[in-house]
Amino acid sequence: MAQPTMAAVPALKDSYAQLKSRMDKAVDDFRKALVGTRTGRASVHMLDGVTVEAYGSQMALNQVATVHSPEPQLITVQPYDPSQLGAIEKAIRTAELGFNPMNDGKIIRVPIPPLTEERRKDMVKHLHKVLEEHRTAIRNIRRDGNEAIKKALKDKKITEDESKRSTDEIQKLTDAEIKKMEEMCAAKEKEVMEI
Repeated sequence: MAQPTMAAVPALKDSYAQLKSRMDKAVDDFRKALVGTRTGRASVHMLDGVTVEAYGSQMALNQVATVHSPEPQLITVQPYDPSQLGAIEKAIRTAELGFNPMNDGKIIRVPIPPLTEERRKDMVKHLHKVLEEHRTAIRNIRRDGNEAIKKALKDKKITEDESKRSTDEIQKLTDAEIKKMEEMCAAKEKEVMEI
């Protein structure tokens, strides 16, 4: 007879669904942080965090312009409204990404300077810091799940055996999610250190 999993225990079903959802969101957030991390090659995602003052409010760059990466060392930004050219250029310049955009009156060209060895090492340190923040988030979610199990046990909604199995299951889920993020980080680190 198969052991019931946490999701099969009625008292813990919702808790398990919430845990899984929150862990998936943390991993997805980490994936987005990795995409925005600069490597030696140009990527349109490098400008994802740039917001432009347009039409009286702050708007994401991709809402006011088309962003392309036609070459490995260049990003082009084509505004939908040519009158926004100056505002877009200023937004990219002040985003503290280390880019020096240039416009020719129609399009903004953002050359991506090659990364120095020191800068690459700094970026790897930053990747590890972001990874640790997300590991901590996953562990906090695990803690919340374990507390839900303890409360259910205390309220006599589940048995000792179900409590033990559920705690083990949460630990396995935690380990799997952290391993997934560590693998993504290792792949990104390799990409960053590649010259």
